[in-house]
Amino acid sequence: MDVWMHDLLGLAFGLIVGISLGLTGGGGSIFGVPLLVYGLNIPVGTSIGLSLAAVGITAGFGAALRLKEKEVDLRAGLVFAVAGMVLAPLGAWIGTKVSPALLLSAFALIMAFIGLRMWRGKVETGTVPGPCTVRPGGGLGPGCYVRLSLAGCAAGLMSGLFGVGGGFIIVPALLYVTGMSIHRAVATSLLVIFLISLSGLAAHLAHGQQFPMPVTALFIGGGFTGMFVGGALRSRLSGAALQRVFAIGMWFVAAYMLARNLPAFFRS
Repeated sequence: MDVWMHDLLGLAFGLIVGISLGLTGGGGSIFGVPLLVYGLNIPVGTSIGLSLAAVGITAGFGAALRLKEKEVDLRAGLVFAVAGMVLAPLGAWIGTKVSPALLLSAFALIMAFIGLRMWRGKVETGTVPGPCTVRPGGGLGPGCYVRLSLAGCAAGLMSGLFGVGGGFIIVPALLYVTGMSIHRAVATSLLVIFLISLSGLAAHLAHGQQFPMPVTALFIGGGFTGMFVGGALRSRLSGAALQRVFAIGMWFVAAYMLARNLPAFFRS
């Protein structure tokens, strides 16, 4: 592959990741890792670190925009993120003890299940709230901290285990635990992804991970552009439509991952 084509693909793939983050608040690393591995022939370990870096920086950029618009629930997001950052290293350690084919196949099945819940769910503003209701200007009771921390631990564990930002766990968890609207959950998810991705990226850098240039810069630049595009599309979709877009995206990725990994799992 020519160098210019390689770099152009890096920019285009970053755009896809950014649109995913801006539109759904998740899915960035889930799309990013396969694109980097199969599209740019970057080694898996490097792809995971690069994807975390790009997704984390892009999500942080998106979170800053949402904070300006007062769409992010800071209290719920920070409680969620701190718990996730603590558990991410444990997930990374467990991942080294499990067969990659089994790990990715299990990941795909979890995604398919969550996609089904998202497709069936009804979480527009004004519907029945979750067990820990969080509203702008409202406080958090002890039960809220416990539930958000447990959900954050699950997201952090998944992030370390699968090398993803965890948006596919964060958005549904915020919806079902707090009862907030899908749009507010997406905005809050960006803050959580940013913080959890920083934890995962720090672990990669501590192990001497290096990232190829200029594809890294182009991938991140594409992510920034995609964030604007995804955000614009998000504002035009209702909560129910946004949930279904999220679910369909997860099903496609899950099917792809199963097709790639189940044969290797059965051969082993």
